[in-house]
Amino acid sequence: MSDKLLEIKNLSVEYETEIATVYAVNGLDLELGYGETLGLVGETGAGKTSTALSVMQLLPEGIGFVTDGSITLDGVDMLAASEDKLLSMRGATASMIFQDPMSALNPVMTVGAQILEVLKIHHPEQSQQQLEARVDEMMELVGIPANRKVEFPHQFSGGMKQRIVIAIALACEPKLILADEPTTALDVTIQAQMLGLINELQKRLGTAMILITHDLGVVAQTCEKVIVMYAGEAIESGSAEDIFESGQRHPYTQGLFNAIPKLDEESERLEAIEGAVADPTQKIEGCRFRERCKYATEKCKQKQDMREVSPGHKIRCCRFD
Repeated sequence: MSDKLLEIKNLSVEYETEIATVYAVNGLDLELGYGETLGLVGETGAGKTSTALSVMQLLPEGIGFVTDGSITLDGVDMLAASEDKLLSMRGATASMIFQDPMSALNPVMTVGAQILEVLKIHHPEQSQQQLEARVDEMMELVGIPANRKVEFPHQFSGGMKQRIVIAIALACEPKLILADEPTTALDVTIQAQMLGLINELQKRLGTAMILITHDLGVVAQTCEKVIVMYAGEAIESGSAEDIFESGQRHPYTQGLFNAIPKLDEESERLEAIEGAVADPTQKIEGCRFRERCKYATEKCKQKQDMREVSPGHKIRCCRFD
């Protein structure tokens, strides 16, 4: 048996719209071991959520397509798996914490019924009493009194809704959690509580996690491995130590770090990355960041591959040849 829970090779994802074809993910490689935590970092439109939806095979039907590559989750080829196999794996092998808990929860079902639904699908052999006991356990586990399971989503605050979404995702103790910006809509205090809760549950259950975020601070607190994405490509990958401590960074990654406020320095304005993100409807042969990069040369117009600048630390930039 492989020691890799998730292996993605050369993944490409496209969205076919009436206006144009959007090239959302382009040749992504990713590996995640059992129990590991990986941060997917990048600005809006980098292809982070499309990657997660591809793993779960939840791309919009008739619009989103995996056009190349392979996805192997716990030994199963997700692109070749039958619908029945995918249904049996969603929630049990891998679960997703969606970005907006308000739209992820059904407004006309009680929160207890929504947790119960997942358990019924994956544990039909258990009695109603056993399933209800598990619902109570999950509610308490995420810090909500079990007697509130008869209430509806609108009766909870934003932070509590997010806790319920986490309870649903963890109910069947999956091997992988795909957390899509789980703290974006929360204030700083609740955000810290959510991260602490996810970390605690992950350690207790031995679950692997892919954390999708644009917040480098969250990644520093949570992740062992990091992939920085830009315009559908992985432009840098390595351990958290490689990304945060190394003096060698992709110009885009360095731009992200430069934009973080520094407590020990006074500045009138934060440093921004000039220009706009590359048009996702255009196929770009060379470096996708070159129009915004102060180090760009003629060589950047050629196809760029990942360079290993130190063991396990890779950067997609010809400056590191």
